[in-house]
Amino acid sequence: MSIYEIIMLVCFGAAWPFSIYKSYTSRSSKGKSAFFLMVVIIGYIAGILNKIFYRFDGVIYLYILNLVMVLADLVLYYRNNRISAEEPESEGSF
Repeated sequence: MSIYEIIMLVCFGAAWPFSIYKSYTSRSSKGKSAFFLMVVIIGYIAGILNKIFYRFDGVIYLYILNLVMVLADLVLYYRNNRISAEEPESEGSF
């Protein structure tokens, strides 16, 4: 178990709850990128597979937790896109 890997995952993981909250409350996907979220998801899956196949330890739970949070943010991204598509365009706003 690497302390540096733990610190990296905790630091990255600390940002996701704020991102999820902002996505949920804003009901907008502006400033978000589904491509970016999918790249991060692939990275976390790679980390999980590394732990499963090469060096299984408790850090795998941090990878899983972070993966779940990014998946939640991705789901909110698509929900917010659907909400934006359903809203009528405002006319004549300045």
